[in-house]
Amino acid sequence: MQIPTENILGYSVTSQLPDQCVDLINKWLDAGEKGKVFVCANPHSLVEANNDPLFQQAIHNADLVTPDGVGIIIASKVLGGTIRERVTGSDIFWGLSAHLNKRGGKSYFFLGSSEETLAAIKEKMAVEYPDIRFAGSYSPPYKPEFSAEESRKMVEAVNAARPDVLWVGMTAPKQEKWIDQHWDRLDVKFIGAVGAVFDFYVGNVKRSHPVFQRMGLEWLPRLLQEPQRLFKRNFISSPLFLWRVFLQKLGQQR
Repeated sequence: MQIPTENILGYSVTSQLPDQCVDLINKWLDAGEKGKVFVCANPHSLVEANNDPLFQQAIHNADLVTPDGVGIIIASKVLGGTIRERVTGSDIFWGLSAHLNKRGGKSYFFLGSSEETLAAIKEKMAVEYPDIRFAGSYSPPYKPEFSAEESRKMVEAVNAARPDVLWVGMTAPKQEKWIDQHWDRLDVKFIGAVGAVFDFYVGNVKRSHPVFQRMGLEWLPRLLQEPQRLFKRNFISSPLFLWRVFLQKLGQQR
């Protein structure tokens, strides 16, 4: 199944809209193929991947890479592409959940975050998406890297539950690298790296107002809330990303 993509700094980023991405994932689930992987691409992640070979490999190996960030939209315009709308982890999670809840018969497993957050997700899922089975959850140790034994336990927990969909909510690039290193051992049809979506879903972290989202300024309120964590992303990675995009454009013109 050919997915329309554009070359953004050497990465194949889909030009599909959110609903089209959800439709694609549904087709994967219906086909019963194993281990399809979804990740988001934003300016910060693509800049970070430039210095992290395992992260770079994880993005290249993903089956669906979506444009999560207004910087990706700007890059597409500069490079003559057609990407005009962001596709975030939240878009995929909420969109797929709404669809699967109508159909019924599918199941979720949540890997990442704290026991408290996972319990809150289970409770909220039962109310909002009662026709999606909550197959299970697992809270891994909070550390930069997992040992082989810790990863083995995580894989075993997922496989014992036999879910259709595995949502991985850790920080990037840890989640993408872990998925890439273990996807072939996971007995699931679809794996989504969705970062902060776990916290967004239960209200631990508030998404920016829809007005900011539509304006491409979702990052601004979050920057004000978490300036230390997000300063590098917005004021170092983003300008560097755009500089590399302009170099790519110059390379196309030669």
